[in-house]
Amino acid sequence: MPDNEVKKRRRVGFSGIDAGVEAKDCITIYLVSSKEEFDAPESFVIHPVDLNSFFDDDGKIYGYEGLKITIWVSSISFYAYADITFQSSSDRGKGITDLKSALQTIFAETLVDSKDEFLQTFLVDNDFVRTTISNGEALKHKAFKGIICESNQHTDSSTSNVEVVRLVAGNMATGQLYSHLIPLTLLLVDGSSPIDVTDPQWELYLVIQKKTDQQGEIQFRLIGFTAVYRFYHYPDNSRLRLSQILVLPPYQHKGYGRFLLEVLYDVAISENVFDFTVEEPLDHFQHVRTCVDTVCLLRFDPIQNIVTKAVSLLKQGKLSKKAHCPRLMPPPSAIEDVRKNLKINKQQFLQCWEVLIYIGFNPDDKNMENFVSIISNRVKYDILGKDSGTSGKQLIEVPSDVDQEMSFVMFRSDANEASIVHMDDNLANQEEQLQKLVQERVKAIQLIAEKVTLHLGSSGVAAN
Repeated sequence: MPDNEVKKRRRVGFSGIDAGVEAKDCITIYLVSSKEEFDAPESFVIHPVDLNSFFDDDGKIYGYEGLKITIWVSSISFYAYADITFQSSSDRGKGITDLKSALQTIFAETLVDSKDEFLQTFLVDNDFVRTTISNGEALKHKAFKGIICESNQHTDSSTSNVEVVRLVAGNMATGQLYSHLIPLTLLLVDGSSPIDVTDPQWELYLVIQKKTDQQGEIQFRLIGFTAVYRFYHYPDNSRLRLSQILVLPPYQHKGYGRFLLEVLYDVAISENVFDFTVEEPLDHFQHVRTCVDTVCLLRFDPIQNIVTKAVSLLKQGKLSKKAHCPRLMPPPSAIEDVRKNLKINKQQFLQCWEVLIYIGFNPDDKNMENFVSIISNRVKYDILGKDSGTSGKQLIEVPSDVDQEMSFVMFRSDANEASIVHMDDNLANQEEQLQKLVQERVKAIQLIAEKVTLHLGSSGVAAN
């Protein structure tokens, strides 16, 4: 047999099954606000949390060589266009991925067929946001200085007027707007799913930037939003639960999310709902939320005396001498006052309570070990419950707003307050895991305390 025939057969024999390519490795998504930005190399690139999840079970695309998918999303009307290029396409054992169908699952009706059609949206749908929010309720205005430009990611020094507008679901305008926001929500909010825009209990709160263009006309830009559900609370009240929140990537870390959260609390207080809650908050949002809530609590006079006494108790070292150092809890009356007046629920208040106590300490104070002991015991109790040696009812000294002296309160941790953490069965490993969780919690408290103190200092308000 000739040598070239042997080599040919070997090449055929070793051709493997299609390994595929991960979606995140061949898809680039740009957020653009004008025709000019479409071909600009410095256009803003957005980074989805998990592109692979939209492509079959293993997150891979099959049947293509040299595949490149470029997607542009308009920040004016939120229409999208995808340009798909590849060197060749063939079934190499795994089939050929239907790219159009996969992209449709993300972008639905916002995905247009051609580049020309997409570029035309910057003219035809230039007033998309202004039109859809025309019947909305403007809630609050604020001036922001230094706005990120999508095209070059630089900050300018101009002042931008921003307002929060509320739209109630159950009508065509709200439904149309939200349908255009779903793709970015799916791409950028981890674990998100669309809300039912036919249910009038849903409310959208939109962060709208008003900007004057070169022709002197005011342009409306939607730079962030949140979806909130209004639950019935027996007998004649309601609860607000935040389900989704997104600030578009070019505008993140500029204070817009914080502003939106502050407006939601204003609504909760002015409408006297039972409380304001958040559905499965992600770590970063929970950090911002706790910063906002802690600032409000530091300005809430009814609990200042209680915090001061709690700090004094820890500095006296009473708790560190106990065989089982308990959780230091605020009295039930304080928890209820905070809920009634600030609409901060119990679980969130207890998160902030630890920050309030930390702020009351000098970070270099020798009694800081008492504070760490309190955090350690709380973490153990929440995770291990009765196995921690401190289960059931406990009698602990806490500041009372009834008696000026220290008094006692009996409490039992609620089941729904426990953290879902899978602990190792090995006691040594378990202790190591607990210590790591305590360290992480103390570090988070310190970071929040630093930011809150800095914020209050810049506004001329004392932290304690």
